Amino acid sequence: MPVIATLVAGGLGMAAGAWPAVRASEAGTTGPSMKSQLAAVLADQRWDTPKPGSWTVPKAAADGLPPVLRKIETQEKVVFLTIDDGYEYDAEFVNLVRKEKVPILTFLTSTYVKGHAQYFWALRNAGSQMENHTVSHRNMATLSPDGQKKEICDASDTITRQYGRRPQIFRPPFGSFNQSTVQAAKQCGIKSIMLWSAEFYNGTTSPNGKHNEFQRGDGGTGFKPGDIILMHYRKGLAEQFKMILGWIKAQGFRPAAVENYLPTSLGGNAE
Repeated sequence: MPVIATLVAGGLGMAAGAWPAVRASEAGTTGPSMKSQLAAVLADQRWDTPKPGSWTVPKAAADGLPPVLRKIETQEKVVFLTIDDGYEYDAEFVNLVRKEKVPILTFLTSTYVKGHAQYFWALRNAGSQMENHTVSHRNMATLSPDGQKKEICDASDTITRQYGRRPQIFRPPFGSFNQSTVQAAKQCGIKSIMLWSAEFYNGTTSPNGKHNEFQRGDGGTGFKPGDIILMHYRKGLAEQFKMILGWIKAQGFRPAAVENYLPTSLGGNAE
């Protein structure tokens, strides 16, 4: 099969198995890299920006360190879908995101780039930025300051090499961090730390023992404007994603791109 056809199939999420690493040097070719060819095949998405006056722009921390964000203050009925990790993936999910034009944000554990690099490149071209979720998904609060810095900086280096953009936003695994984490994040070029206000336990059971349960951090029910929702790359993600999209629509909400609600000083696109 010609390489472009192969790349299109991979980019649309129709490949059944793991794709090879992106870099041309690893493929043993001297022509254009597979990454550049895939970029030419799949155009970047551009997401709607918020209406003027409908949201409160998050502010930088007074101490100059990356602020910790748990939600976005907005009057619009929008929620933000963020997906973590990357050790399991659903090929049909890429096709779904592109077909339905749904904004998501990926927090990638960089060790899983090996073997799955083109899958996440296809998601990048479907509109998902690749942000930092460490190298190996360690609990940051248990590591030394140097250990934390290595986990964050090395992940950013890998993601930059593979996807052409240095991560600006960091999500600590398990939501666990301390002051050393925040300082290390800044040293690695991170502009904000993003947690979440609700979690969809897609493909697994919640602390309540319920499968595929949506659970708010504040103990409430349903969605609230500006919710940052945590999900994970797991088998069956396409069907799980359809499930939460149905809930979002039924409650009169819509997914929006969280990066469009963050100023550039915090790693977003808003002026």
